[in-house]
Amino acid sequence: MDIPSKYDPQSVEQKWYSHWMQHGYFYSEPDHREPYTIVIPPPNVTGVLHMGHMLNNTLQDVLIRRARMQGRNACWVPGTDHASIATEAKVVAKLAAEGVSKASLTREEFLNHAWEWTREYGGVILEQLKKLGCSCDWKRTKFTMDPDMEASVISVFVDLFRQGLIYRGYRMVNWDPQAKTTLSDEEVLYEEKQGFLYHIAYPVEGSDEKVVIATTRPETLLGDTAVCVNPEDERYGHLKGKKVRVPICDRVVPVIQDSYVTMDFGTGCLKITPAHDENDYKIGQQHGLEIIDIFNSDATLNEYGLHYKGMDRFQARKAMVKELEAEGYLVKTEAYTNKIGTSERTGAVIEPRLSDQWFLKMKDLAQPAMDAVLESGDVSLVPSKFDNTYRHWMENIRDWNISRQLWWGQRIPAYYYGPGKNQFVVAATVEEAIELSRAESGNPELQPADLRQDEDVLDTWFSSWLWPISVFGGILDPENEEVSYYYPTSDLVTAPDILFFWVARMIMAGYHFRGEKPFKTVYLTGLVRDKQRRKMSKSLGNSPDALELIAQYGADGVRVGLLLSAPAGNDLLFEESLCQQGKNFSNKVWNAFRLVQGWEVAALPQPEEARLGIKWYRARFMKTLDEIEGHYAKYRISDALMATYRLIWDDFCSWLLESVKPAYGAPIDRTTYEEVIAIFEDNLKLLHPFMPFLSEEIWQLMAERKPEEALIVAPWPEQASFSQELLDAFDFAREVISGVRTIRKEKQIPFREGVSLYVLNEEKTDPEWDVLIRKLTNTTEIHYTDQAPEGALSFRVKSNEYYLPLEGVVDLGSEIEKIEEELSYTRGFLTSVQKKLSNKRFVENAPEKVVALEQKKAADAQARIETLEKSLANLK
Repeated sequence: MDIPSKYDPQSVEQKWYSHWMQHGYFYSEPDHREPYTIVIPPPNVTGVLHMGHMLNNTLQDVLIRRARMQGRNACWVPGTDHASIATEAKVVAKLAAEGVSKASLTREEFLNHAWEWTREYGGVILEQLKKLGCSCDWKRTKFTMDPDMEASVISVFVDLFRQGLIYRGYRMVNWDPQAKTTLSDEEVLYEEKQGFLYHIAYPVEGSDEKVVIATTRPETLLGDTAVCVNPEDERYGHLKGKKVRVPICDRVVPVIQDSYVTMDFGTGCLKITPAHDENDYKIGQQHGLEIIDIFNSDATLNEYGLHYKGMDRFQARKAMVKELEAEGYLVKTEAYTNKIGTSERTGAVIEPRLSDQWFLKMKDLAQPAMDAVLESGDVSLVPSKFDNTYRHWMENIRDWNISRQLWWGQRIPAYYYGPGKNQFVVAATVEEAIELSRAESGNPELQPADLRQDEDVLDTWFSSWLWPISVFGGILDPENEEVSYYYPTSDLVTAPDILFFWVARMIMAGYHFRGEKPFKTVYLTGLVRDKQRRKMSKSLGNSPDALELIAQYGADGVRVGLLLSAPAGNDLLFEESLCQQGKNFSNKVWNAFRLVQGWEVAALPQPEEARLGIKWYRARFMKTLDEIEGHYAKYRISDALMATYRLIWDDFCSWLLESVKPAYGAPIDRTTYEEVIAIFEDNLKLLHPFMPFLSEEIWQLMAERKPEEALIVAPWPEQASFSQELLDAFDFAREVISGVRTIRKEKQIPFREGVSLYVLNEEKTDPEWDVLIRKLTNTTEIHYTDQAPEGALSFRVKSNEYYLPLEGVVDLGSEIEKIEEELSYTRGFLTSVQKKLSNKRFVENAPEKVVALEQKKAADAQARIETLEKSLANLK
């Protein structure tokens, strides 16, 4: 068989991925087997593969491939999310570049453009996941705007409305002026920013007095409808019942009293702008204040902005501060740091805004989901450190604002039959809406043309919270075979930053719509950061191109590189050198295969050293398998990879192959060869979830295989007992071998030259392993003796002393001189350390760690002196 000298990922990856697809290895349908189900966290349809996707989906693929080899019915459902805000922004930008504004289009025309964009770009990320080796059941690919998925969302909205859980309310919401839509509380990110606190004087009507307010947003004074003080504040008691004049707009507003005002913040005098602050709105409601909204939907000033009309809010702030200063109203400006809410979607600064929105009551939905994680343990978060974060959010949950002022998404199924904002019905179809509207209005003549459907769409998360149910048709047909078989799913792998957006809501949906959990375990990955601990992002330019990494290092190399340092819940500090390490591992395994395949096989008796090596490795394999299973059970995927890596690189490639390798140019016996091949195959099974392409390539090259014998569906190794005594015996022999090799290396004794080894056998070790020691050290003989031979260097393994005679092999005179020099230096070093430790002031005042380090130096030096003195005595 002609095997290439180098492993070439590019020629292998497409070949085997096509083979797997062609033979339907990824496909799943309900049968008699135990299911193992994962639903992909659907990436945005706008997305392209980045390092976070790479990590997340590699972890999912490891779990699904292992489950498939365990004989479980592995089903990994892929798909994408329609991403209302992000996709609409992309389409609007594309149209703008073509000279078309959204405002010039009808809703239907815009949606046609959105679908056209989605069909062109929407599948890019899924195709990229194939390059990574992801073994999803692509026939099951779902999109949150698929007809059945959309119908599921509409059905849920109608049901929740009729249960009294969805309502329409006039509330202060988070407004994204760039996307021109409301956001839920969870989509607002708070950042500390340096700003200013402006102290502004408001004249008191009927007097020369002025009251000073302090604000970070002077532009909003154009919407002020009161000034508020604490009723206990003696400084302002005389202002009760009086009025003040708001600068610039010259509006006269009352001075009101409310205990909400903190007397020791700012001046203790608060401007009240009900339209632009949630707390001001509450005060305004209690005191019957007028509400004046000064902003347009894009946060430019409207007609209430007077001569600032049409100006951006931040430009208006700067201009207004100059005017206030010029008119003598600006008392002072001081630096001030406060938390600013920004849109998780666009990065725009959030504007509080009053509007009619749709809300979902969350308190009752949250309780079963909280109990599942924190009480019964039906759903486990891994790592469990996220339990407290989950608890805090769930205990402080607020009603979910589920409406968005967009066109791309599932349109809210509310139909207005009259001009009043409460004259509406909620229905899944227009036909049903007509019937309900006729009954509600008392007008049997109503026609579809008389109805006006709500313009808003639903929050994207309102579709994805149903994902584990809706991908199996479980909303529209709750008793169908697929959802009954695959639900609840097994594991969810996702990032902790969407623990609330998505994970918690899916748990709520699972218990509310199906009465059970949506998954058993949530494996929370860390974020991928660079070596400076910065989150990888395009804006920082610190995120490598995922496909370029795959092209350079191979998919397997990148997968290993990502997983080498990816403990659950902890951030991964990614360096490209990790991918090089993964590529080096690929080459190591490939070269081991080439070595084995290059052996000539003959009908010879099996050498004892080969029998011992194989016997040891099988025990070593079983112990490692036991460790690996434990790591998988605790979702320590990085640890499972490291255990596999060490087993193959160190134990198999270095120790086993060296133990069985025939002499140069000589053949190997058939028994040993066949056992090594069987061992190699078991190694490939452990390796396959991490490195699917390389492992499948070698597996297929090892023997003629039928399609059903592909590695991807080969049985996972079964655990068996192993002898720890056997492993300990080999470890002892390995230390002896390392000791001899160290002396050979230090004294530059060519390995081709045989040497004798003498042993003072205090440990009473079994000479069974001598044959292996002789082979791996090129030792001609091993002598068990009662006294040390002359002219030898020694090393110790436990209480055994091993001697390597050097007379005739090296220049003893020169060797004695080197040892004496080192002995002299080490004695001097020990004296200096002991002098420091005898200094009472140093011992009492130095940190405990520093003292301990000096003590260790002294002990190490003492041990080295003893070894050198013994070696010197033997040589003399």
